[in-house]
Amino acid sequence: MITTDICIVGAGPVGLFAVFEAGLLKMRCHLIDVLPQVGGQLSEIYPQKPIYDIPGYPEINAQELVTRLMEQIKPFHPGFTLGERVETVDRQDDGSLIVKTNGQTAVSCQVLVIAGGLGCFEPRKPDIDRLIEFEGKGVAYMVKDPETFRNRQVVLAGGGDSALDWAIYLANIAARVTLIHRGNTFRGTPDTAEKVFELAKAGDIDLILQSNVTGLDGRENLEVVSVQGQQQALTLLPADHFIPLFGLSPKLGPIANWGLNMDKSAIEVNTTDFSTNVARIYAIGDINTYPGKLKLILCGFHEAALMAQGAFKYVYPDQKLSFKYTTVYGVPEF
Repeated sequence: MITTDICIVGAGPVGLFAVFEAGLLKMRCHLIDVLPQVGGQLSEIYPQKPIYDIPGYPEINAQELVTRLMEQIKPFHPGFTLGERVETVDRQDDGSLIVKTNGQTAVSCQVLVIAGGLGCFEPRKPDIDRLIEFEGKGVAYMVKDPETFRNRQVVLAGGGDSALDWAIYLANIAARVTLIHRGNTFRGTPDTAEKVFELAKAGDIDLILQSNVTGLDGRENLEVVSVQGQQQALTLLPADHFIPLFGLSPKLGPIANWGLNMDKSAIEVNTTDFSTNVARIYAIGDINTYPGKLKLILCGFHEAALMAQGAFKYVYPDQKLSFKYTTVYGVPEF
């Protein structure tokens, strides 16, 4: 079991900054996120989009902000459990909490902070014959460990950044990569799209445009992907893995069953410290709601700071909180 002071559900920008604010008060953090990498929506949905309302940065792209936040929290050595979804929260006799994930990870903590953005992100599943049947038997919606695909035949579908990025990356690992897209242009960044066209031209990947995956086949595991083109011609591709990358949709998930006061799909909080109606559980970022709420990253940063001040009493019940400026005391490392 992992033991920490604060367990943060959500490794997006607000969750990452919460590590910094907690660290200033010498509280250790462990973050859990259902996505396979940190950054939340910024890394998964729009990594190259510019953001203009982060103080001190007239313009910064989303992935660079994530990188800067990771640098900022480095002195506090947070732990990470990625690619797993929090399922349950159990209260112990002393009031502390044990958080468990669908990957059997257990985290013992004094405080739980929900920084889950719009909730858990779940993959959008295309309407493809036998797709569900082959989940875990060749079908995956995220690339958690690229080595899984080494020397395998991989078929990707999609036209966004994720499909393009993974086609490029897996080209050097997989035995063969085929990218299928229903259009003839991509939604991803032009530079990345150009790289994909270059790989296809060089014969390093197979690129099938204006086509759709219509079915999957195999005995116990996936063996064949059926592809239909504009002229309705059907092509059967041998495949060990099929990865449809059609984006993610936010779902509140198991959080909805934790006894928290909800308003529609958001968690109601006390704006004094962004605590919820359940002791030792806080909610910051886009997942909470209160009068005047603005779903901005900078507002989430403010909420993280006040949350840390409020959580201190549970982590250090015998100590008096003393507010300190970083300009005077610097950033302690532990």
